[in-house]
Formats: sequence, C-alpha cells, structure tokens
Amino acid sequence: VQLQASGGGLVQPGGSLRLSCVGSGSTSYYYGVAWFRQAPGKEREWVSCISSGDIKTYYADSVQGRYTISRDDRKKTVTLQMNRLIPEDTAVYYCALSNSRGCFRDYGSYDLWGQGTQVTVSS
Repeated sequence: VQLQASGGGLVQPGGSLRLSCVGSGSTSYYYGVAWFRQAPGKEREWVSCISSGDIKTYYADSVQGRYTISRDDRKKTVTLQMNRLIPEDTAVYYCALSNSRGCFRDYGSYDLWGQGTQVTVSS
C-alpha cells in the first residue's frame, strides 16, 4: 500500500491550496491520518489529524482556523484545505497513516508516509 500526496504549489500570501492524500492498495484506510510539514533547516512538525470512526479533527495552534482536514474513506482520500496562507506555511507537506484509529502528534505513531508535496507561500 502507498500514500500519494498532491496539491502543493506556489501561492501568494493570503491565498489557498488544497492538498490531497490518496491511499492505494488493499490495506484498510480506517486509521487516523495526519499531515506533517517540514521547512528547510527545521524539524518535522505535526499540522493536523483526522481520526477514523468518530471522525474527530485536530489542528496545531499555528494553523487553527485556517486549515480544514476532511476524509472520504470510500475514496481512501484525506484532504487538507489551507486558507489564508502565510510565508511561514512554506514547507514540504507529508501525509501519514496512523497505526490506530486515533490521532497522535508524534511521527513515531505513523507507519506509512506519503512522498511529500511542496508548498511555497511567497509574493
């Protein structure tokens, strides 16, 4: 099974992007799915997560109110809608599948990772 992240690009401050994480293969998608990001020279940072089953969503303080995470398990897709982007959001964004239905902030709780998609916010 693989995760494919897409939707990154170059956007001006204040703009929006929509990232998608699509799962392929026979493995169940009924696990928590998170987005992390990593800017040059910085550690990987947890951004958001959506649990499976009870569908609870969680956000880092830095993106709360600007980002929205959602999922469609029939399509094995998790989407991250990013609005009011700022230069500090610039990073490579990764999606990851948890080893349970819940959400966690540490990347050690995620077994499967997508390849990353670049988001650049600049004028």
